[in-house]
Amino acid sequence: MLTTMAAAVMALSTVIAPATTADSPPGERITVTVVTVNGSGCPAGTAAVAPSADNTAFTVTYSDFLAQIGVGAEPTEFRKNCQLSLRVNYPQGFTYGVAQADYRGFGHLAAGAKGLEKANYYFAGNSPTTQVSHNFSGPLNDYWQATDKTDVASIVYAPCGEQKILNLNTELRVSAGTSDITKTTSFMAMDSTDGSVRTTVHFAWKQCP
Repeated sequence: MLTTMAAAVMALSTVIAPATTADSPPGERITVTVVTVNGSGCPAGTAAVAPSADNTAFTVTYSDFLAQIGVGAEPTEFRKNCQLSLRVNYPQGFTYGVAQADYRGFGHLAAGAKGLEKANYYFAGNSPTTQVSHNFSGPLNDYWQATDKTDVASIVYAPCGEQKILNLNTELRVSAGTSDITKTTSFMAMDSTDGSVRTTVHFAWKQCP
């Protein structure tokens, strides 16, 4: 299932933006590291990040991110969330924003059950953005995908000359709807069982004045 939303999901507080747009990412290899991790969907050691070889994006993989209801599920497992605080190291003279984020996972929703994925992103010191939500309905027993895309004019960049922590907040939620949770189990997962289950965050790069 694929849903898209072209919206200004990065409407943060005003920051100093560079004036010149780079035609390509920095040539020097960037790194992305996890500074802190919090949430029921990503216990310590269960989330990993890796930048792409061409510096255009990074991927996040989870090994314990699953929300579920019904037979065999605990009452608190209907909602799982994860906040990752990330440090992006890149060459001087550049800065970046988030242009797009692609979420992929697996869902098993009984007929009548509902699933939800939502996320937001912000730089440390700025107000969180409005969360963008994607809804799913059962019956579903397949991989799902959701994309958050920011209009070019609305991308917010980290201030030039400052290294800002990027916070990525993600939530999965499952509700019974009209399904019978005494007889069924429904879940939404970003639990990495293969290479297709991951989050990909796409950079927008700019050169600083």
